Parts: sequence; structure tokens; C-alpha cells
Amino acid sequence: MPEVIIITPKTPASTTQPRTNRWLRSAVATGTFTPDSLPANFPRCAVDAGGSEPMEMMKAGRMVDVGRMVCEEIPVPPLDEASSDAAPSSRPDAALGMTAVDYDVLIRSEMASICGSDLHMVMMGAGLAHRPPCPHGFPGHEGIGMVVESRAPGLPEGTHVLTFPNPPVGECFCAFQRVNSSYCVPLPASDVPRSHLLMGQQLGTVIYAMRQHPRDVAGETVMVMGQGSAGLFFTYLLKRAGAERVIVSDLSPTRLAVAEAYGADECLNAAELGNAGVIEAVKDMTDGRGADYVVEAVGRSDTFLDSVELVRMDGQLLWFGLPSTDDNIHVRFQKFFRKRLSAASTYGAQDEPGSMSFRQALQLIASGDIDVSPLLSHVFDVSDIGDAFRLAHEPHDAGALKVSVSFD
Repeated sequence: MPEVIIITPKTPASTTQPRTNRWLRSAVATGTFTPDSLPANFPRCAVDAGGSEPMEMMKAGRMVDVGRMVCEEIPVPPLDEASSDAAPSSRPDAALGMTAVDYDVLIRSEMASICGSDLHMVMMGAGLAHRPPCPHGFPGHEGIGMVVESRAPGLPEGTHVLTFPNPPVGECFCAFQRVNSSYCVPLPASDVPRSHLLMGQQLGTVIYAMRQHPRDVAGETVMVMGQGSAGLFFTYLLKRAGAERVIVSDLSPTRLAVAEAYGADECLNAAELGNAGVIEAVKDMTDGRGADYVVEAVGRSDTFLDSVELVRMDGQLLWFGLPSTDDNIHVRFQKFFRKRLSAASTYGAQDEPGSMSFRQALQLIASGDIDVSPLLSHVFDVSDIGDAFRLAHEPHDAGALKVSVSFD
């Protein structure tokens, strides 16, 4: 590893990097470089004291252990350099999404949001594709930013994009992220703040789930378990699709208030009622039948089991929440079987041909059809990414909904 000198910027590196690179090469080559000789507005970078090309530095979130996310300072990686700073997981399905990535776009990140699946991986160690310490930026897969280098047709430098890489290779928690152009789409022109368009990733996954497993809910009673951002989007879209009655449950009064604004007819506080109380309340509301359609958007073992209790005979279940454990989850299959239920899981919106669900989500937000401002509750600087994850993991007392990090 070469000896480096770290220099602190006064302006973002991307605004002055070509000019300062030329200055540094000359100063280092002639032996006249000293920290005092730096020009004004010099970007942060690492300079090889032996005279090689200066390296621009960036902040990057990194999972160093289960329950521990930190911010580190690393060089901005070349676009054609594959990540190799972490060992693969020993889990049998760890290879899912781990094929070699052809990075053809480098993006200067603006914001990245924390997904519920990120919490299950980072805070609980479930579904990990890497053994900690993990690659920088992992498992970030919800981001917005600007293209600063591109080999992809249709994505020139300066294009603002939504990024949605597969989590095993996601770098959204890095100030500069590499991505294959299949996993980002340009942001539409809009009067809404660009930060609102960040929610296009989460909304897109819900649209994809409903497209992958369509159901005509007109006139039906539906139940959405969990009112995080995904659950709230299910609430909004199912009501918009014609559901006569939308029942929701969550631990957070703040989230339940947003659910009501998004069209929920009945809001059940699971912290007060408990799991059994929620089941009893839904049975009472439906004359003992249960809901016609139940969406599980939590991912916990207990809510997965409860979904079987909440749905009616011949009803349908959609298991959306990423499981919070790698252990087996036992279902009351006798009840599932005798109720003649159908159930489906949904995963992999990132690989949808043409990214149509993400594009539709962006248009819904950009047009003002859905107001996502109530969901954007907390924004942390990436330097404080550990605090961001802790808040997102225990959000109820703080009234947190979607927690994000910024890269100013």
C-alpha cells in the first residue's frame, strides 16, 4: 500500500478533479508538492507520495459485523474494478445474484435509503451474501445520484438516475457507486424534490409484486400487515385498485396515521393489541371469515404464521417481507391445507425486463399522484450511517418511517 497524504476539500471533488489532477501530477513529479502548496478549493484525495496518479477519496458505509455499520474513507474505485474486499457467505443460497457484474456506469450518490431487507441483513444477520466485514456500500440498493462516468448508451454524464442494484453487489451506501446500466433509470422531469423520487425504488418493488401476482381486489376486504414504506404503498395501491375495505396493522402510531391518509379504513395498533388481538379484531370486522387477501410486509416469523390465521377460506396470501431469519419457519400447514389457501412470495424486481415497475413508480411520484413526503422522516449524513441503521431498526418511539443517508 503506497504512502498517502490525505487532503480535505472545500468544494465537491467532482467539480475540480481534472484540473487538480494535472496540478498534482506536475507538483509530485517535480518534488515541489507540500500540503501548504495546495490551491484553493482543492478536492479531497489521496496522493501517492511515490508519484503515482492521485486518488480521489470518498466516504462509504460498511457492515463490519452483525449489528454494526460504520463509515470509512476509501479511494473512489475505477469503473472497471470488481469488488474484492469481502469473503462470500457460507449460506447455501449465498450465490443468489452474485454473478460477475459488468459495471458500466459510475454515479456520484446523492441519497440512499435503508430498506427493511437491509435491516434484516445488517442488524440480524439474515440473508447475508457476504461474511463481515462486507464490501463497502453493501447492502445498499435504493439510491439516487448523477452519472459522472458512463460507457452505457442513453446514460450520458450529468444524467440524474434512480439506482436499484441487487443487494449482494449494491454500493448505494458509497459516495460514488458503480452499477450496471440495467439497474438504473433516468429520473423524470418533475417539480417534486429529487429526494422524493428516491422512493421510486420501494414503490417499484410493490408495483412489481402486484404485477407478478395480480388479484382483482374490487369490493374485497384486504389486510396489510406492517406499515413501513412497502406496507404503506400496498395500502395506497390496493385502495386505489378498488378494495372496499383495507385493514392494516403496525406497532407505530406514526405509521398508522400515514396509513389512514393513504386510504386505510381500519388501523390496528399491534403494540397495544398483540398478535392475538390483531387476529381477533380482524375476525370481528369480517364476521369471523377473515380477509379475502392478506399481504405480509413485515418478514418476521410470527407475522408470517399469523397471516394464515387472518385470511379467509379459499383466500390468497402474498408474502412480501424479506424473512428476518435464516432458520426454518414452521407454518400451521394443517390449517393452511384445510383452508385451501394459495400463497406466493415475491422477489427480484431489479431484474424485471425494462425496469417497467420502477419507471411506473417514478412517474406516479413525479406526477404528484402519490405524495411520498410523509414517508421521508429522517436523513443522516453517511458519516453517521451507524446511527441511521439503529434508528431504522427501532423506529417506533422516534416516529421513523423511511430513514436515509445523504452524501453532501
